[in-house]
Amino acid sequence: MSPWDILANEAPRFFTWWNMLFLGQAVLNTLVASVLGCAVGYALGFALATLRLPQVMPVAPVRAAAILWVEAFRRIPFLVLLLLVFFLSQALKLEAPLWAIAVSAVAIRMSALAAENVRAGYESVRPQQWEAALTMNIPALSALRRVVLPQSWRVILPPSIVHVLSMVKETSLVSQIGFIEITFAAKMLTQRGFSAMITYGTALVLYFCVSWALASLARAAERRLVTRPVLTIPTP
Repeated sequence: MSPWDILANEAPRFFTWWNMLFLGQAVLNTLVASVLGCAVGYALGFALATLRLPQVMPVAPVRAAAILWVEAFRRIPFLVLLLLVFFLSQALKLEAPLWAIAVSAVAIRMSALAAENVRAGYESVRPQQWEAALTMNIPALSALRRVVLPQSWRVILPPSIVHVLSMVKETSLVSQIGFIEITFAAKMLTQRGFSAMITYGTALVLYFCVSWALASLARAAERRLVTRPVLTIPTP
């Protein structure tokens, strides 16, 4: 029997309402872990990158702590970080739900990656822009928001999109703690007697749809931010 014949025979039994509902819940869990985790991670990443700026944070130990966080967590494999968060929550008896553990691990991982992207964006702006803004008595955070950050988006956004899409695929590892996302759902359906070709083939299509939708949204946000008028201070 050819692969097409196997798919044709299994399709009516596989694409039932309950299986689609089960896969839809898995897609929702994947989106929660990846999108919410990346959103929290990027907020932390912006804070960490900003704390590393001497113009904003004059206290050296705080800048050193931000650097230590980034250098530590961007070098730890995601699976190790996930299990660390999982067993730490158990040791502390937090009784956190699995989705919260998954989101926390993704957020910690993404905060370190995002901080490096944002730092590179900040450093792409000429130092004279900072000096001119501070000379004009513009507060450091206002100078960052109105002068530096708008000029940084071109550098920050492209690698950020790549990291978010990579994180969507890495969320397949959260199945190791029992969180039902797309890969884990495909594995469970395979154990129920369906062929791996139809279960993991469906998972492939779902990952493609999720990644394509997120990439389209990210490109739209990139176009909107990059084409906005940018305030630059004339410097000699």
